[in-house]
Amino acid sequence: MSEFDVEIDSSGLNCPLPVLKARKALSEMSDGQRLHLIATDKGANKDIPAFCKMTGNPLIESEETEGKLHFIIEKGEANG
Repeated sequence: MSEFDVEIDSSGLNCPLPVLKARKALSEMSDGQRLHLIATDKGANKDIPAFCKMTGNPLIESEETEGKLHFIIEKGEANG
């Protein structure tokens, strides 16, 4: 996993809650900082990349480990 500045664990929460938590966290972060989002809802595999594309916050990395989905999202310029 890449380095990150903020971590949000949304394990056990169903979509859209992981996306909403990511949006809130990114809105409080500075450009270029990275968010590590942990989710267990399999829908996040589609929802998080779509959210990143829609908001202009690059998805740096995604992987599944021990039943948990891990996403590294970088805050894009003037997004949140």
